[in-house]
Amino acid sequence: MGSSAKKKREKKKDFQKQKLKVGKTRPKADNHTDTSFRAKAIVLNQQLDVAAPTYSSVFLHQVSLLNSRSDSQRKDALAHLTNYVASSSPGEALPITTSSLLGSIYPLVLNGSSGVRNQLLKLLHALPKEDIRDHVHRALPYVRAGITHLSRDVRATAIDFLSFLIRIAGTDLVSCPGGWHQTLECLTTVLGWRSASSKASFAGDVKSTARIMNVLSDLLLAGLLMDKLSSSQPDPLVTEFPLWRVETLLVATKSNVYAYLNLFGAQAEDDSQILDEQEDRLQNFNRHFRDPVLAGVEAAMKEGGELGRAAGLVVKTLERARNT
Repeated sequence: MGSSAKKKREKKKDFQKQKLKVGKTRPKADNHTDTSFRAKAIVLNQQLDVAAPTYSSVFLHQVSLLNSRSDSQRKDALAHLTNYVASSSPGEALPITTSSLLGSIYPLVLNGSSGVRNQLLKLLHALPKEDIRDHVHRALPYVRAGITHLSRDVRATAIDFLSFLIRIAGTDLVSCPGGWHQTLECLTTVLGWRSASSKASFAGDVKSTARIMNVLSDLLLAGLLMDKLSSSQPDPLVTEFPLWRVETLLVATKSNVYAYLNLFGAQAEDDSQILDEQEDRLQNFNRHFRDPVLAGVEAAMKEGGELGRAAGLVVKTLERARNT
């Protein structure tokens, strides 16, 4: 009986209204959520700079990333520099001098990543050709080192760099210190034409060997025929009348115009001399390279195919240089 009476009292309690005493707070519901907490404040010791960085500062930052150990960062930095140069107005100055920029990017010719080297070539295509002509002598040591590199991919890309430089600055290239003799020596060494005991670095790779021979033909054309081709133009006394010889009174278009005189420099070695005259380059070629080049071309023509066609270009260039 006692237990049943207790159950009745508990059921009855659910329907009874609770009487509150004066000054006593209402009890909290079962689903009550406490919202009395306070969030901790975030205190900044230094205010944030809402001003966006300038294009110049971003450009300089990307140049600094060229020394990064990450090839991906180097490639992205070169891509940013390429976009900046390509979007710049003609004649607009870069945030740094062209000499400083080229000094930072030319060592990447020897980079082990093909993506970095290809992006570097795109950047060189975007830069003004006049700037590259004025500083072509700074690129040649890295290009020649790339042509004789242990890596086949680096060698192949270096040939592309040399072809690009010959195409846009051939006369300046063959006229700078070592531009003629050392570059010829480098190409003939890679082809295996320097001596009978040397072996070609692209042995078995017909396409790459033919590519080097085509670049050799372009170099011979720039060094032995470019001056004669330009002199075969119509007489300027007729075409430029009445403004005769005005170019002699103008400011020179290239830096260090009298570098070939070597007035203040150390005595240059035979292979690094400035051969500014076409006759000097022809004599240098006949003395040091004609016999091995002719022997190598003759052997390549016997192979026929792509090698034979490339060798034919070299022969035609030498014949034109001899007959003009």
